[in-house]
Amino acid sequence: MEFEVIRSKRKTMAAEIKQSRLIIRAPLRATDKQINTFLLQNKAWIEKHLAKAQAEQQAMAHMKKLTSEDIQQLADKALQVIPERVKHYAPLVGVTYGRITIRNQHSRWGSCSSKGNLNFNCLLMLTPPEVIDSVVVHELCHRKEMNHSDRFYAEVLRVFPEYRKWNKWLKDNGRILINLMEK
Repeated sequence: MEFEVIRSKRKTMAAEIKQSRLIIRAPLRATDKQINTFLLQNKAWIEKHLAKAQAEQQAMAHMKKLTSEDIQQLADKALQVIPERVKHYAPLVGVTYGRITIRNQHSRWGSCSSKGNLNFNCLLMLTPPEVIDSVVVHELCHRKEMNHSDRFYAEVLRVFPEYRKWNKWLKDNGRILINLMEK
């Protein structure tokens, strides 16, 4: 199995899969033997995630990239759909909110500022409606808890009990959607 080792001032080793490549992050003084032991101990995780990354890459190879027109259409649709979902869920969470902005981001599905302004990724329009709702509820709950504590997730689950199921869908499929955008 081929891999790249990146040494730095860290105390522990970590495995990372990036673009179907295995990267081992290791302390500066880690020996080759320690790295090989780490690889053996984490072989199942590495093989599982490498296979998943390769499958994603194959799926993306056959998908057409979104044009700027496609992204604009998604943003226009999001401007119709997402504010309605926010308006629906805000009273259930028990919060107010500021401005709603739709963006085409490469790393986030949503965010909430300390002033209560909400940002959402236009690519949410390519997901099931339950995913949109899960992101909306997640961001609205940040109006109560600006963190990811147990209290935050308790609030999310109170309002949207299926949150974990749809959040997993987004984790499993989101990278494929984001890679549809031309970089």
